[in-house]
Amino acid sequence: MPKVRTNRVKYPEGWELIEPTLRELDGKMREAELDPHDGKRKCEALWPIFKITHQKSRYVYDLFYRRSEISKELYEFCLDQGYGDRNLIAKWKKPGYERLCCLRCIQPRDHNFGTTCVCRVPKHLREEKVVECVHCGCGGCASGD
Repeated sequence: MPKVRTNRVKYPEGWELIEPTLRELDGKMREAELDPHDGKRKCEALWPIFKITHQKSRYVYDLFYRRSEISKELYEFCLDQGYGDRNLIAKWKKPGYERLCCLRCIQPRDHNFGTTCVCRVPKHLREEKVVECVHCGCGGCASGD
């Protein structure tokens, strides 16, 4: 009789320390996905999802790069399992992008005149003082703010 393969994931050492927070953020993500979006603009319905995705990625990034509380193996495991956005974290490591809210805000093809999002403009250079990003609802993610 052939062996039965199971898809059991082997969790790296230290997973039990960060699992509760990641599970809580997954629960919030499910709530945000199921939340009715009656009366909201089409883009506003996705803002909570972008926010929670940012929180999960920032949590994993901070644990590995800022506080050094998790191992490289656990960090790679989290990214492979989808607990963090690998491309967003790569941007956070570059100067000028430390507070980037989402990748759509820096893609010129998504904006008029081939520029970046208005949330990337430092607050002291803005004409309007209260600005909300159309893509993710960010109030400002420029590094100089």
